[in-house]
Amino acid sequence: MTATHYQRILTSLLLLPLLAWAIFCGDPVLSLVLSVVACLGLMEFYAMFWPGLEKLPWKVAGFFLALGLIWAPLDWNGSALVCLALLAVAIGFLLVYDQDKAPDAFPDCQILLFGILYLPFILRLGRFLSGTEIALVLLTTFAADTGAFYAGSHFGGPKIWPSISPKKTWAGSIGGLVASIAVCTAMGYALGAAPWFHFAFLGAALNLAAQLGDFFESGLKRWRGIKDSGWILPGHGGILDRIDSLLFVLPLYCALAALFDFFAGGKP
Repeated sequence: MTATHYQRILTSLLLLPLLAWAIFCGDPVLSLVLSVVACLGLMEFYAMFWPGLEKLPWKVAGFFLALGLIWAPLDWNGSALVCLALLAVAIGFLLVYDQDKAPDAFPDCQILLFGILYLPFILRLGRFLSGTEIALVLLTTFAADTGAFYAGSHFGGPKIWPSISPKKTWAGSIGGLVASIAVCTAMGYALGAAPWFHFAFLGAALNLAAQLGDFFESGLKRWRGIKDSGWILPGHGGILDRIDSLLFVLPLYCALAALFDFFAGGKP
């Protein structure tokens, strides 16, 4: 194994107890951890478009909007929160354009809005889930990434989407799919309220979402000409490199959990 591989394992071993502790404690600890992850990931996302201190007021605005979205009361309507965020960004556009007549004011608004919807608004969904559901989402996502990494490294073979992610293979995709189904089915069999095949389907669906999330961030980095979103996690890169799959898995799980009662009383 390479030094990078050892770094990946060590980083994961250090982060897992923190995640387990946050899940066990629930709010406000869970919201605090979500806030840290969301804000760090958001700054990495903005740095892809605005490196260094460029557009610092936009980054500060995004930071505080992110905290507002994470900590907003759970009984507040999510659609209303999105609309409020949109209106806040629209006001930002008016202020910037009035002062500087900046031709890039509206594209900057789009980057600002997409960032806060892509990270804090999605991660906020974790506050609606039980500890068991959060564990299932995290472990299934982790299984997708780990299974794909080892199967792809061992078997190699044809690439899935080389123009987007030149290293990802069909063997890795299938390995991650099998791992996700196995983990999800095992958790459902041990703790779930639905039949095992519902969890097998859930594992397959979440794996596809995880792969799409990975491809999305890979495409974004390739478009911006960067290798990693950041450096804060040795062996992984940035926060966004670690949670790209989760950002697609979490909303899909919430959507499916609203249709199927996977855990007794567990519908968001």
